[in-house]
Amino acid sequence: MAEYSGVLVCGEVVEGKVSSLTAELLGCSRKLADSLHEPAMLVLVGSEVSNLASQGAALGADKVFVADDALLKEYQTDAYLSVLAKLVADTSPRYILFGQSAIGRDLAPRLAFRIGAVLTTDCIELGVDPQTKGLLQTKPVYGGNARAIFTSPSFPQLATVRQKAMSPLQPDASRKAEVVTLAVKVDPAVMKSKLLQTVKEEAAGIKLEDAPIVVCGGRGIGSADGFKQLEELARMLKGAVGATRPACDSGWVPAHVQVGLTGKIVTPDLYIGVAISGASQHMAGCSGSKVIVAINKDPEANLFKEARYGVVGDWKQALPAFVNKVKELLAG
Repeated sequence: MAEYSGVLVCGEVVEGKVSSLTAELLGCSRKLADSLHEPAMLVLVGSEVSNLASQGAALGADKVFVADDALLKEYQTDAYLSVLAKLVADTSPRYILFGQSAIGRDLAPRLAFRIGAVLTTDCIELGVDPQTKGLLQTKPVYGGNARAIFTSPSFPQLATVRQKAMSPLQPDASRKAEVVTLAVKVDPAVMKSKLLQTVKEEAAGIKLEDAPIVVCGGRGIGSADGFKQLEELARMLKGAVGATRPACDSGWVPAHVQVGLTGKIVTPDLYIGVAISGASQHMAGCSGSKVIVAINKDPEANLFKEARYGVVGDWKQALPAFVNKVKELLAG
């Protein structure tokens, strides 16, 4: 029977750097590992990623595994899976963490099936059961109306974690980690798919998920022209515009600004919800905001229950007054 030990983070590299989501996972893994008195580990798979090991150390990893090969330059399920499956077999980590990203959602269930382990997806909290050392995995259920805690009696235990659900550590360049270079032998024959083209969507301004202030509109905005007023306020506040699913489905704004259970998760310092009812599916994407402000003509709107401040009234009157006040304060 294998002796399981340590927390392994399956990292992602974005534009030549350890991704922000990986940094969040490392912050979480550091706390879990300290609780267990076991190592926090990171694996980086890709091409020319060896030089990123120091970033992993600075963000909390005790040991960094590097799988560096030209055939791993672009994410390819079968190749990445073969690397991770061998690493897990050789190292027997207690927990394995992925981000709830496009890669994590694809790779984590495949790895769980390959090694015969249990996976919990879309977690927002992780903890350690002091009795069993099992991973306590909290995730939203019933459309975000409740939270459930899952655990398993077997190891290793796998989880994917929502972006912004965890906090990264402050990078410490003085931190050192043991770096282990994996002997990678990627068989091109196992690669059943091939990346033909990557199309990057150009977006002006700050990314929605990174914005400190989010101005979000709902179905009650009524048109694409209405969202232009929200965009003006967001620019003034150096924030970003979000939207509910009905607004995106109506074509008023692009789908990539959708906030909610089936959209993006945001945790800004300030979230301004305009003409939003506050359905549970939407709140699942913004309930982690530090301060929520609601503007809605319906005093019974659910968003008011979540908001610290609220304005009951027609947004077409309330928002221009708010914008004028912000202009006055910025000018002063």
